[in-house]
Amino acid sequence: MNGLGGNLVVRPGPGLPGGLVLDASELLERFSRSSGPGGQGVNTTDSRVELVFDPAASTSLTPSQSSRVVEVLGPSLVQGRIVVVASEYRSQLRNRAAARERLGDLLRDALAPAPPARRPTRPTRGSQRRRLDSKKRRGDLKSGRGRVTPD
Repeated sequence: MNGLGGNLVVRPGPGLPGGLVLDASELLERFSRSSGPGGQGVNTTDSRVELVFDPAASTSLTPSQSSRVVEVLGPSLVQGRIVVVASEYRSQLRNRAAARERLGDLLRDALAPAPPARRPTRPTRGSQRRRLDSKKRRGDLKSGRGRVTPD
């Protein structure tokens, strides 16, 4: 990640071999008062950061990347936009860096290819035979537990 307020550089990952650079004009940062610790300045500093990115309208993403991001992150999108909130630090600067890092991680994970489908396997013939043999032994054992009848 480079300087705050500038372009957002997303590190390379499984779906992004060369990384990705999001234009600064596509990112919207909003600031508000953060809850939690902060001492005397807690009521005066706007340290909470909300970073908003619209993947559908982005020119930094290819159309296929944009549709993949919308498809993967669909349930967590707010009006079609990715909204990342950071308020864990007392400093606005650190919260801005955390929000940008989080957005980069979200995009990298969303653009990663899906894992290969599970190939179903069948039990081996030997394991099936052992299972049936143990069921037979258990059944024989239980059948010997009936009432004792006098001869």
